[in-house]
Amino acid sequence: MRIAFGTDESTDLTRYVKEWLTAQGHELVVVGEDIAWPEVGGGVGEAVARGVADRGVVCCWTGTGVSIAANKVAGVRAALCTDRATAAGARTWNDANVLAFGLRLTSPALAEEMLDAFLTTDPDTSEAVNYGRLG
Repeated sequence: MRIAFGTDESTDLTRYVKEWLTAQGHELVVVGEDIAWPEVGGGVGEAVARGVADRGVVCCWTGTGVSIAANKVAGVRAALCTDRATAAGARTWNDANVLAFGLRLTSPALAEEMLDAFLTTDPDTSEAVNYGRLG
């Protein structure tokens, strides 16, 4: 799977996430690192919306800014997640195509759990009628 990735700050965690994604066999499309969070979120959102990537992952200190910026792109459903269950639910019920998380509170183990859930959970097709209401 092609994953668009962006972060407003390169950290040990973001380096770990990139290594983990590639070790899992995903092709990484790095949209931006160490650039302002609106550009990160918007850039990853654009990559997903245009089909350059299948899904996206965005990070900033809280995860809030990048998720807001990504959600401004038509066709993007970015979900700010803090645990595995939330990431799985975002895929199941919302067909989220961009995962956002904060650098402040996310450990490498927690990032792995969220990424695994986000990348392996399929949407519930009975919820598809609701996706069109999202914009």
